[in-house]
Amino acid sequence: MAVTTHRALPPEIRDIQCRMEEIARSYGLDCFETIFEMLDYEELSMFAAYGGFPIRYPHWRFGAEYDELLKSYSYGLSKIYEMVINTDPCYAYLLTANEMTDQKLVIAHVYGHCDFFKNNAWFAPTNRKMLDQMANHAARVNRYIDRFGYENVERFIDCCLSLDNLIDPYLPHIQRTAPPEHASKSKTNGESDSDSSRGRFRAKDYMDDYINPPEVLEREEMRRSAVAQEKAAQRSFPEEPQRDVLKFLLDHAPLKQWQHDVLAIIRDEAYYFAPQGQTKIMNEGWASYWHSTIMTRHGLTDAEVIDYADHHSGTMAMSPQRINPYKIGIELFRDIEERWNRGKFGEEWEACDDMHHKRSWDRELGLGRDKIFEVRRIHNDLTFIDTFLTAEFCQRHKMFSFAYNDRSGDYEIASREFDEIKKQFLKSLTNHGRPFIFVVDGNHSNRGELYLRHDYQGVELKQDYANDTLKNLQAIWGRPVHLETVIDEELSTISYDGHTHEIKSIEK
Repeated sequence: MAVTTHRALPPEIRDIQCRMEEIARSYGLDCFETIFEMLDYEELSMFAAYGGFPIRYPHWRFGAEYDELLKSYSYGLSKIYEMVINTDPCYAYLLTANEMTDQKLVIAHVYGHCDFFKNNAWFAPTNRKMLDQMANHAARVNRYIDRFGYENVERFIDCCLSLDNLIDPYLPHIQRTAPPEHASKSKTNGESDSDSSRGRFRAKDYMDDYINPPEVLEREEMRRSAVAQEKAAQRSFPEEPQRDVLKFLLDHAPLKQWQHDVLAIIRDEAYYFAPQGQTKIMNEGWASYWHSTIMTRHGLTDAEVIDYADHHSGTMAMSPQRINPYKIGIELFRDIEERWNRGKFGEEWEACDDMHHKRSWDRELGLGRDKIFEVRRIHNDLTFIDTFLTAEFCQRHKMFSFAYNDRSGDYEIASREFDEIKKQFLKSLTNHGRPFIFVVDGNHSNRGELYLRHDYQGVELKQDYANDTLKNLQAIWGRPVHLETVIDEELSTISYDGHTHEIKSIEK
């Protein structure tokens, strides 16, 4: 796929953009500078295949996604109306074939996304210059292809991409490991931080023999020495299970320099895209809320109302097979705004058991708009649903939980109880519905083998996916790899030694 030359906006679209930006800012939306460009559908499909960027490193996956998007559009199965990427400035792409009503809607929608990118806490650590970084990644991979051959590099990228979800999406926001301890200068009683770390308690000189008996300190020192010797003999690492599997591979796998760089590129891009998966419902809901508000109050002529209503309703339609993030997001933001406007929150509201009184409840607080801006700033999808999904909301929108019926072979309604609906909803959002995998030991059985553990939470791994993942892990690690998991309700390990897979039960 070749890089295209972008077309500037026609004057009438430029006027619409300026007006929409002015309206958006008047509502309090705070966006990076937003640059709009016009693309035809082939170009837009190419950018979509690249994750919204005009250039990426060469790989067959992008070509396959481009072909699928283009065919889906040709057959009338789907259509991309817009695309916007999280950078500073934000770049947004408009489809040349869109009608003027659609262009207005899309521009208003984009400003909602741009505000969300800039102000949501989960996007704060992301690289805002990723457009340049992606081009840098592409140049580096192309150099490796020239030196080591396309097939070698592509084969290694295949392995890395199959593992790109084995990261710790919370790592940019928290400190997983304690900072190194440094001995401080002597204190009033001559004790240092290192003394404390070796079992001594702070004490005055005249009380030291009572608080820190020499024989106890000696036993503690012997115990610590024995533990240290045992660890040294086993050479086991890491000290604690590590969720960022890609980081562990970068630190310890026997990689060539170019392989290390390629894996670092894959990991870097995985962390850039992670917040988009963590905030899909909120992000789309927020953008939809604002395109709806701006269009219905400011953006439509009489002749455009029907077209807008048709396209907006199509975007918001809820499929029986899956959740529509646009619909759930916009309705929850509207629900929050109404509740905080009318004071339908807090202890008094929760304690009220008169449903007639609850329906007419209105404290006229007018706090709704401030509240949704606060929600947009601090939450991700998981906390958004956990905090603001209510039984009344589920009942009003006729939500239900579903389960697979072995007898009929179909998914069927399992429950309309709020607790079950919320439980299933949160389960689907936790880690994006993917399994939690941790590195437990990089020197399993003292043979340099890699041992991982699946944090089993009631859902077993798909066997074919697990086998393929182990195969690619082994290709990078170079030694046998093992995965502890639950198979047919029994604790087991799946192992791959470079030739065959083997499953063993673990005796409890």
